[in-house]
Amino acid sequence: MRVQVLRAWPGRCEAIEVGLAEGACVQDALQAAGWPCEAPFTGVAIFGQRADLSSPLQDGDRVELLRPLELDPKEARRRRAEARKQRR
Repeated sequence: MRVQVLRAWPGRCEAIEVGLAEGACVQDALQAAGWPCEAPFTGVAIFGQRADLSSPLQDGDRVELLRPLELDPKEARRRRAEARKQRR
């Protein structure tokens, strides 16, 4: 089966497609990609849904390495709204 493995940083991302045997898990995909799940990454997800290293994969899945948020989403919205107000 084919699985995409993705990791991202501000302004840049990397993706690689790996071939795995049926019954493979997230850990197998990370090993095949050669990407450890270590700092700055704090966890993994499959198509945006939190997963763990033993989560089973299906053909066509996208495994995402997660990192901590740099800014609270509510605070980001407040800042955007304030910036729009100042432009008016």
